[in-house]
Amino acid sequence: TILAVVLVVSAFPLYYTLLLGSSDQVSISQRALPQLWPDASIFAGFANVMSSSQINFWLALTNSVIISVVVSVATVLTSTLAGFSFAKLRYPGRNALLVFVIATMAVPTQLGVIPMYILMSELDWIGKIQAVIVPALVSAFGVFWMTQYLDSALPYELIEAARVDGASMIRTFWSIAMPAALPAASMLGLFIFVMQWTMFFWPSIVLGSQNPTLPIAVQNLTAGYHNDYSLIMAGVFLVTLPLLIVFAFVGRQLVAGIMQGAVKG
Repeated sequence: TILAVVLVVSAFPLYYTLLLGSSDQVSISQRALPQLWPDASIFAGFANVMSSSQINFWLALTNSVIISVVVSVATVLTSTLAGFSFAKLRYPGRNALLVFVIATMAVPTQLGVIPMYILMSELDWIGKIQAVIVPALVSAFGVFWMTQYLDSALPYELIEAARVDGASMIRTFWSIAMPAALPAASMLGLFIFVMQWTMFFWPSIVLGSQNPTLPIAVQNLTAGYHNDYSLIMAGVFLVTLPLLIVFAFVGRQLVAGIMQGAVKG
């Protein structure tokens, strides 16, 4: 019952956005209650968003896909490598380095915007998607996540057995640590993908409206003298739709992987 209530409360804003996207501008401006069910006009709204002269939808979609996929894959790889190092290797300064990495999570992102922007300007990356990708290739949260998971999910005996058999440390990581880390790595990849897909603050500063991501493109729909809220809501739902598709396809596999990783042998 509690889960059902949480589901309804969480899904209602998205459902209401879909209703507004399929409503006409007159009823929205009069604050009339929209219909209880969306109609076929929502598809016309989607088409209007894709063909709108205010935004370059397909460029924004391409940028969002590239940024989200590249950052997700890189973050999973770097976080799993660092997590394996912190959790299972012994070397001087390991604990101090881990504390330093975790401490960076306490620094607000806004504090680093000005020096980061200056650095991107020096590299001539303003308006280019690498200005969004490169600073996000490593995640302190991802390192902490994978460290905690591998510390309990990967026995030392497996690592020692691989080393005794003559496997190098890199081979041990790929053949032993990576399969063990797969459930947590999958969840981390999904978290990072959603975070990058919906990120607005930094891309809006460093990319602008000429080379936007989808959240910036939807925001540009409000840049005119007259705001078509039906068009804006259709754009908002269209931005969210790929995430719903991703969850629909990978959600069951992620849950199965988590449950498999939780089983103690």
